[in-house]
Amino acid sequence: MKILTTAALIAIGVLLFEFIVFFHEFGHFITAKKFGVQVNEFAIGMGPKLFQFERGETKYTLRLLPIGGYCALEGENEESDNERAFINKPVWQRMIVIVAGAFNNIVLGLVMMAILVIQSPMFSSTTISDFAQSAFTSKSGLQTGDKFLKIGDYKITNSRDITFAVAMLELDIVDGQDFSVYKEDCGFTLLRQYTSLKADDYTEDELKEITEAFNDGINKINVCASKEEADKITQETLAQVNKLSGKDYKPEEQEYMPERKRFRTDVTVLRAGEEITLEDVDFYTYLGDDGNPAVAIDFSVEPIEKTFLSTVSESFTGTVSVVRMIYKSLFGLVTGTYGMNDMAGPVGAASVVTQAAQSGLQTSFVDAVDNILYMMMIITVNLGIVNLLPLPALDGGRFLFMVIEVIMRKPVPAKYEGWVHAAGFILLLGFIAVITLNDIVRLITGSGIGG
Repeated sequence: MKILTTAALIAIGVLLFEFIVFFHEFGHFITAKKFGVQVNEFAIGMGPKLFQFERGETKYTLRLLPIGGYCALEGENEESDNERAFINKPVWQRMIVIVAGAFNNIVLGLVMMAILVIQSPMFSSTTISDFAQSAFTSKSGLQTGDKFLKIGDYKITNSRDITFAVAMLELDIVDGQDFSVYKEDCGFTLLRQYTSLKADDYTEDELKEITEAFNDGINKINVCASKEEADKITQETLAQVNKLSGKDYKPEEQEYMPERKRFRTDVTVLRAGEEITLEDVDFYTYLGDDGNPAVAIDFSVEPIEKTFLSTVSESFTGTVSVVRMIYKSLFGLVTGTYGMNDMAGPVGAASVVTQAAQSGLQTSFVDAVDNILYMMMIITVNLGIVNLLPLPALDGGRFLFMVIEVIMRKPVPAKYEGWVHAAGFILLLGFIAVITLNDIVRLITGSGIGG
């Protein structure tokens, strides 16, 4: 069964990846045709041909190895006397042809994002509307009505940016008696008291009065100015809630911990029209299933009414957010923040897509389709961004040679450029092979080659 599941995931990965590759290569194809460049072959897949037909001067082929595709242009990698050769076209036209593939990927991602956005009854803003009970963020400076501008050094323009920025936070070791941590402890003392009353039978009016007393205490702790004041508010609230509930709740003595683990960073917000930076804001830190500290969002944001303009804006800013996430993640790979097991090829992507589909099916078929569509949107934008990297054999590498041509006012000899791209292509194939093997090993064993 494990082998069959793995085979199914590989097949799904192949179909999704090649679907996206088609749109990428079509960008090169259509712009090349527009500028009169001779297109010799339009291929999906690599290696030996499985199927082929011809229309005019162009061969259309389906090839055996589902690891990409290409649009073969006359004079793309060598000198040519053909006036319709790619190398003989003006450099600005060649630049457009080269970036058209990545452009198509990002446009496809924008369309997919729009399909998802249109289904939403409303959208999420970047302005805080409410906090969870005893929220860490409210005890370390954030307030209702704050509009996020930055979390750490990550600019916030869309609600997706908030989720990503928080997920990217690094764990800090902080003073166990830090003021914001002390307020968190006071808040949890009240929360445990309040939770202990939930199972008791109170009238609606009684429970409302108890809840108001609890919320009032929490709100006062959030804005208090000293530990002594926080402690006084906690004791007064405990006494008031005990009186209203008819209980004699006594909190356990708080164990002193010289160090605490927190996801902490500076946050810049717009508050009452003024831009302010709050230092050392704590985000909700808890122990995950693996016993390691994890981070979560402990506040809600205001909704945005769905209109034509807000739908267009949400589609655009949502796609831009995904592009920025990918750039940030690529930077993490370069700097060593992420390793081999944080990367995925077509097989790994298929696994994630399948998990997303299964999760969606727990609620409805439409949710499963939406989850798949969202993952495909991320993959297609990712492909577009990666292809623009200035590396040999990638579109960005070819574009770099054209920039050099503009600066030097003459092209780099085609044979030298061809050697560079050929070497880069061999390295790229090797990299894809390693990533694919790692994906398969991770599916079978639960961990990749790197452990």
